[in-house]
Amino acid sequence: MDELQDVQLTEIKPLLTNKNARNFQDFDCQEHDIETPHGVLHVTMRGVPKGNRPVILTYHDIGLNHKSCFNTLFNYEDMQEITQHFAVVHVDAPGQQEGAPPFPSGYRYPTMDELAEMLPSVMTHLKFNSVIGIGVGAGAYILSRFALNNPSLVEGLVLIDIDPCAEGWIDWAASKLSGWTSNLVDIVMAHHFSTDELTENQELIQTYRLHIAQDINQDNLALFCGSYQYRRDLEIERPIVGLNEDTVNTLTCPALLVVGDTSPAVEAVVECNSRLNPTKTTLLKMADCGGLPQVVQPGKLAEAFKYFVQGMGYIPSTGMTRLARSRTTSSSSITSMDSSRSRNNLNSLLEGSATAGLDSQPGPQTMEVSC
Repeated sequence: MDELQDVQLTEIKPLLTNKNARNFQDFDCQEHDIETPHGVLHVTMRGVPKGNRPVILTYHDIGLNHKSCFNTLFNYEDMQEITQHFAVVHVDAPGQQEGAPPFPSGYRYPTMDELAEMLPSVMTHLKFNSVIGIGVGAGAYILSRFALNNPSLVEGLVLIDIDPCAEGWIDWAASKLSGWTSNLVDIVMAHHFSTDELTENQELIQTYRLHIAQDINQDNLALFCGSYQYRRDLEIERPIVGLNEDTVNTLTCPALLVVGDTSPAVEAVVECNSRLNPTKTTLLKMADCGGLPQVVQPGKLAEAFKYFVQGMGYIPSTGMTRLARSRTTSSSSITSMDSSRSRNNLNSLLEGSATAGLDSQPGPQTMEVSC
């Protein structure tokens, strides 16, 4: 068998320049407003479903929409090389899309559970049968709930900054005292970024502060934040081999959990990792990276995502020749795409060790990446 090649991630492209600040542009997309049992969803689609392949479906966090949350990642050159093999569907939570009108007085915003229940209507309308989900924060929670309710529709999940727990009463009381609307931008910024990031990474922070304050309807945002604030616990637990694998409530699909090591969500993501099946779950903890790793480090996340979907049996190496050549320490191509070897390659990618084997490890997989 050919050995998988060790990978070095050294090429990091800048996120923001004076020319592209707050430019979260869509390319070659079709927009749809889709009726669901709990209201209308604004959906943006790139490409068309390719046979029986899953569609990559994204869901953003509070204070963002699909453009500000995902376009840096999906417009990144290496990610486009991956997505040529898949259609991509970006879902905007109700009222969070660019230019969304305010909701009428008395409107009841969907709960997190209801937001998850809206997704099958999107699949029916756009005519695809399964998804690989990528969610951030609230979006990661929604996709997890969707996968728990509809395991046959979800082939894999990339969950960034996920919190599987219900909001604690202390946090709830603090938010009620400060008020969602009186200090909404600061609350959302603190949800995304650590205290150090808020003071040190001024260009990124200013870009997202202006976006949250000016590009998102504030009343609509307060409703989405409130829905996330009142979420219930996902109630997932780690299965015990030979005892309850078929009955325990947990994700059954492969999952890649992602968090920056200085993110406010670190503890929550680690907690989620402890509740999932360790043979199907990988925790990617990015060193020297905080909130929004899909924005700050799109190259590294694209590389990890490549190996994740290859481990599911998609995108053969022949379709990834430029990316493989730019990332490996030799010119040899990766030739084996079975799940075990691709997970080994993901481990090599993140730890710099071509000999580490994920499937042989007894516990959950945690990789720390030097950025």
